Amino acid sequence: MADLPARIDRAALDRIIQRAAELQTGEHDVGDAMTEDQVLALGRDVGIPARYLQQALLEERVRTGPAESRWLDRTIGVGTVTADRVVMGTVDLQEHLLLEWMEKTEHLVVQRHQGGRISWEQMGGIQAALRMSAAAITGSARAMLGKAGTVAATITPLEAGYCHVQLTADLRMTRGAFIGGAAAITSVGAAATIVLAVLAVFPPILLVPLPVALAAGYAATRPYAGVTQRVRLGLERALDQLERRGNRPPTALPADRPSMITSLVQEVRKALKP
Repeated sequence: MADLPARIDRAALDRIIQRAAELQTGEHDVGDAMTEDQVLALGRDVGIPARYLQQALLEERVRTGPAESRWLDRTIGVGTVTADRVVMGTVDLQEHLLLEWMEKTEHLVVQRHQGGRISWEQMGGIQAALRMSAAAITGSARAMLGKAGTVAATITPLEAGYCHVQLTADLRMTRGAFIGGAAAITSVGAAATIVLAVLAVFPPILLVPLPVALAAGYAATRPYAGVTQRVRLGLERALDQLERRGNRPPTALPADRPSMITSLVQEVRKALKP
């Protein structure tokens, strides 16, 4: 039998815990369907705390199926990236934590804020440059939502002590830029085909430029998949923060936004601080 490594990585830990749970629940008579009370009772039998089971049940209750994908979404990638989770805490608490996280880590500014709904846009100008420079100097977590035009949050209260938080990042402008680059490459191939046709070039050669340009244009859109993956990871990272801090009340309410001059001075001080 092969020995386990001295330290077990996260992927191996997930597999071990999942398999152990399967083995433990396999000892119980579980039918094709169970009520929520039966799930809670089974959880008690196998030693899972009730609050974790309650949170998982709420997540399953609000889970929605994947949206019907369009041809453009399947070919290039989705224009909006969404992540959601059920977390502990009140709506006010989750709003506070999200406002704090998006401003300090993702360098986003509030576009609109209503009860349970917040939208952000990218921070621009000198303030954004100073904020990113300060993060690079101090080694803080890097922003992951920089390619999103806007980011929106919808926070819905559920049972006492729980909220459903949905985050959505709009990537349509970024996707449009990738599509524009692919279209430019394809148009070059089409123009080359027309020129060769005018010059009465031998037909087999005439058919070469356009397929090559189409393939090159498609290849130019492939990096967009990495953009969507990074943005999705950024949304999940924000939800991780809510999940970790949701059961601890904030020490202070969000302060009023400082003026532009005050923000610049603060960012310069942070960047120069040893």
